Amino acid sequence: MATATKSTTGTGARTTGRSRGAAKKAAPAIAEFDKDQELHAYKEMLLIRRFEEKAGQLYGMGYIGGFCHLYIGQEAVVVGMQMAKKDGDQMITAYRDHGHMLAMDLDPKGVMAELTGRRGGLSKGKGGSMHMFSKEKHFYGGHGIVGAQVSLGTGIGFANKYRENGNVCMTFFGDGAANQGQIYESFNMAALWKLPVIYVIENNRYGMGTSVERASSTTDLSQRGVSFGIPGEQVDGMDVRAVMAASENALEYCRAGKGPFILEMITYRYRGHSMSDPAKYRSKDEVQKMRTEHDPIEQVRARLLDANWATEDELKAIDKDVRARVAEAAEFAQTDPEPDPSELYTDILL
Repeated sequence: MATATKSTTGTGARTTGRSRGAAKKAAPAIAEFDKDQELHAYKEMLLIRRFEEKAGQLYGMGYIGGFCHLYIGQEAVVVGMQMAKKDGDQMITAYRDHGHMLAMDLDPKGVMAELTGRRGGLSKGKGGSMHMFSKEKHFYGGHGIVGAQVSLGTGIGFANKYRENGNVCMTFFGDGAANQGQIYESFNMAALWKLPVIYVIENNRYGMGTSVERASSTTDLSQRGVSFGIPGEQVDGMDVRAVMAASENALEYCRAGKGPFILEMITYRYRGHSMSDPAKYRSKDEVQKMRTEHDPIEQVRARLLDANWATEDELKAIDKDVRARVAEAAEFAQTDPEPDPSELYTDILL
């Protein structure tokens, strides 16, 4: 949902723990949201939050099996990018993908039913949490192999350039995947051929259970494309306005035929790497501090109240509506039939 915004200078991006010896950067731009944009961001992020909370609950009840990676805390990244993109732009990501699908306007019932392996799921119940797609909505997965989607996203960018359709592929991966070799092969190709790809590094500070400082010799991941001539920017991924402003800039750069762009979104996941991760590698105080001081939804909520654009009762009503929508999706996901055994042989390339 691309919208025109003005940008002001802000101080949202995280500056501690960055690259050793890195030069101080200019403060990032922050979009000025009007009432409709604030409400849109609030509703979209709240839908993702409530959906993921319910998914965690269903996992604990045994309705969802296998792996399940929740997006709680990172909602501003995908919603801010969704607000900047235009129809036709694509998204592709790794296994923490439920929020991306909801932001791309995919039916929560179809997403939840895929998690529970039902025939009404987006991949007919055969893909599960990590493998969902929608050609209609230009969402190309959920991918379970770390870093694999980056090469695929680069290929989608190549298709965009070949077809001259003006679209940009937003290719998401995490800080843990940022050291994978195929990512740098993709960077080289994308820079060489000036492909319209935004590489979005969702740096939630822990690749599985290892902090980025322990895993990467340089931690300013926005500069990983320097040797290929790819510009990069660090963004406060907990502020949806900063995400949108940076995304608009990167999208404009790509559409102008200048090649790829890297956005490092400094964000934070509140839950473990997956539902099976107790997250003992960080303190409860650290998590609580992020929730209290930087929560992306609470930031928007506070601005809506401060500007008198919504009352407490109106925001409670929005939350009630979102919870009802998620409850409906959960009910569908628990009662929809499982796939027919014949589906085992469909959608397979031999």
